[in-house]
Amino acid sequence: MPDDSSTLRAFGVLELVARADGPLSLDELTQLCGLPKPSVFRILGLLQRGGLVQREPAAKRYCIGARMSKLALEVMMRSPQRARRHAILQQLVAEIGETCNLTMLDGNEVLYLDRVETSSPVRVHLAAGSRVPLHCTASGKLFLSQLSERQVATLLGPGPYRRHTENTIIDPEELQKALRRIRNEGIGTDVGEFLEGSVAVSVPVTDAQGRVCATVAVHGPAPRVTLRSCMDFLPALRRAATAMAGTMVPQAAAEPDAKAPAAKKPAKPSTRGTAKPAAAATTKRSSSSARA
Repeated sequence: MPDDSSTLRAFGVLELVARADGPLSLDELTQLCGLPKPSVFRILGLLQRGGLVQREPAAKRYCIGARMSKLALEVMMRSPQRARRHAILQQLVAEIGETCNLTMLDGNEVLYLDRVETSSPVRVHLAAGSRVPLHCTASGKLFLSQLSERQVATLLGPGPYRRHTENTIIDPEELQKALRRIRNEGIGTDVGEFLEGSVAVSVPVTDAQGRVCATVAVHGPAPRVTLRSCMDFLPALRRAATAMAGTMVPQAAAEPDAKAPAAKKPAKPSTRGTAKPAAAATTKRSSSSARA
């Protein structure tokens, strides 16, 4: 069995991969951790075999593996902070009167980490733990807006993407245009792109380094909820996102010199050029019909 120092070195390499703003090469990891290159290569091989990191075949760069992503989500869903997160969502729903949820990126999907429903009988029903697509949901597009074009292509494939409604963006170039707007404005939007008759807006939850680690989103049926009316919810959504940030990771664990892209300061959002919401809304939907 490896000694304690070997275990700590492996964990240090894993932490560097996890905290990076993108995949890292062997040379970059060697420089960052200060270990001999053969040692780093051996550690990466061990982590790769364990599913904790994965290597991009073409670029030969390393990023977090599926097993590590799943472990991180399990930690979040079972965290002692979950009661506090749920209370924040409850307070938000009481304030704005529409269904709200907390989401995280899980591979090529959006995971509903928690959710509080509105008391209105006309709503979309979805349980915490459900997953929805990235390319056609407010939270999904907000997560994608933080990634490079190459990373988006890796997650979504070459396109065209799956169409869910007539408003779904299926062309990769059109999606990149939408992601640039979202990146500049700092909010994700969805007007009937995943579910007809549903409108949603999401705002980022950032960690201690300014990285988007989750989203807080509101959504509801049109015509009761419109994109313009969702703009009125932004102050409350952002207050909730700020409160959520304190529940996601221990602040003391963050190192001030860690490399991470800061979330861009949001510009004033615009409702121009968005798809017209469909008029229909349903009282109940299965989990396969719900959205972020």
